[in-house]
Amino acid sequence: MIEINNKHGKVIYTYDDADLHFADLSDADLIEADLRGADLRGADLSDAYLSGANLSDAKLRGADLSGADLFGVDLRGADLSGADLRHAVLCNADLRHAFLCNADLSDANLRGANVLAVKLSSGQREDFISALGCVVTE
Repeated sequence: MIEINNKHGKVIYTYDDADLHFADLSDADLIEADLRGADLRGADLSDAYLSGANLSDAKLRGADLSGADLFGVDLRGADLSGADLRHAVLCNADLRHAFLCNADLSDANLRGANVLAVKLSSGQREDFISALGCVVTE
């Protein structure tokens, strides 16, 4: 069973399985939650606290993660295609083999993230490099 709490510790949802697509989990406390392989397609996780959570192989296609705290999160193999990651903190996150095609990375922070073999759309290069805190000179 998964209990979802808001930032004040109040239980706002209880789930018996990991099918959370289109769930409203905005502002939820999911720190160190085990959501491996969870179906979170289209879910609202805006401003959620997910530090240290395990979201490896999770389905987050089209999810709203704007402003979410994803510090140190395991997102290996996660599908974040089309996700809203504006202003999200992904410092030290493990994004190996994650799908970020068409994800909005505007003002996201990916410093220290492991981005080995991340899949991107062709137009995402500048936002991705900026989120990593890198400067490219040609």
